[in-house]
Amino acid sequence: MNEKGRKKILLSAGIIFVCLFCLAPFFWMFIISINERPDFLLQDGMSLTIGNFVEVIGIGNLHFLDYLKNSFVVASVTAISSAFIAALAAYAVSRISFPGRIILIISVLALSMFPQICLVGYLFKLMSGLGLINSYSALILPYISWSLPLALWLQTSYFSQIPTELDKAAQIDGANRLQTLLRVVLPIAVPGFLSTVMLLFMFSFNEFLFALMLTTNYTARTVPVGIAMFQGLHGELPWGYIMAASVISCIPVILIALAFQRRIIQGLTRGAIR
Repeated sequence: MNEKGRKKILLSAGIIFVCLFCLAPFFWMFIISINERPDFLLQDGMSLTIGNFVEVIGIGNLHFLDYLKNSFVVASVTAISSAFIAALAAYAVSRISFPGRIILIISVLALSMFPQICLVGYLFKLMSGLGLINSYSALILPYISWSLPLALWLQTSYFSQIPTELDKAAQIDGANRLQTLLRVVLPIAVPGFLSTVMLLFMFSFNEFLFALMLTTNYTARTVPVGIAMFQGLHGELPWGYIMAASVISCIPVILIALAFQRRIIQGLTRGAIR
């Protein structure tokens, strides 16, 4: 076998290994969710059922649908708001030349690397003082602040690829900076904007620590915390419910990612190529 064939085999084996490594936890989660007992390997065998899914959705005391609604509202508002604010900043950074522009972007990105645990105590005191604990605002405002650096970095990379001649042509036609951004630049940058929105949506949807500390019940609690709070009789963990709820929570995110897959890849790759 020649060198090219060996490389192809090694590459294929590597891809298969990575796929299995990434998908195995999801497969196991699904297997547990459709079994009556989580310890079926120690029993006589598998006993398939969809009862866990029906009960997770149907039992009102679990409030799973409330958690799911809260997650979608918080994640959607956060992603769209943060992406739009970052678009304004990215347009300014990519179009206005000033000393230290690159250092500014790197500094903003570096600020987002501080561990959340370092800020959550102060954030709890702030939200308590404002009377926002257990509200959507208590999650949306920190999420926007926490996700802005990533959104700014992604969109700055993409906006930098759009020729400035388009801005000059729009300004000659009488458009101001904001009109140029909204009517000329942003429509061209839709792939980058959508990829940013999707990444921020997934970040907000899956965030746990802030949601745990800043919410107290199902009226504002999101899915990750809600699932972690599932508890059965006598304090045991209802693994069937937990896994069924996790599977249901993953499906919308996966479907959205698949629907916008081309846009996401296009936005990320174009923004990375100069």
